[in-house]
Amino acid sequence: MELTLSFYMNNIKAALLSILITGIFFSSLSFLFASLGILVVQHMVLAGLSTPILSATGLAVYLFLNSRFSDNRPDRFSLSFSNLVLGICVAMLFFGYLKWFTVITFFVLFALLLYIEYRNKLRFMYYFYRAWAAMLIPFYLVSLIVKSQQALTFNENASLKLSLLQLPIEAYSCFMGMLLMTVYLFELFRHKMTRTNG
Repeated sequence: MELTLSFYMNNIKAALLSILITGIFFSSLSFLFASLGILVVQHMVLAGLSTPILSATGLAVYLFLNSRFSDNRPDRFSLSFSNLVLGICVAMLFFGYLKWFTVITFFVLFALLLYIEYRNKLRFMYYFYRAWAAMLIPFYLVSLIVKSQQALTFNENASLKLSLLQLPIEAYSCFMGMLLMTVYLFELFRHKMTRTNG
């Protein structure tokens, strides 16, 4: 019973810490984008709350899918997919080096992905990509609702003007980076807490 309780407490602490750190980082990016005129936000509190809510939801989906479908054999393909995403990031940085929105969002994703795939010892990227794919539909629907209410508008001059389903491609990059940071920090904190508690 103690082991089970300790396991759940470690997961809760790791989840809260990862959501908090990711929330602070990406909320700061939102405020930076607003101050640079990249984003026009009608409600700054809503913008500040959206990051922890999306992070928490993404982490919940990640954990749910892991508990229901624990097979990690497809992880051998995750490095190839990560290399493809890294290549896309390099291309976007090359073509959009004068656009702040493009540079910041794709650089953050590139740095996270490069570190996690080539320096990190924990293997979870297949699980991450699965959760990210599952979260794309809710992310898109929420983004469309926010956009239709004009609570958040993008300055097209600060981006590459490439849209995917009416959303700038930078929004998808930012979302992927946010979810990746949340999942990585969760796995890192959980691993450290498990080692500490024996």
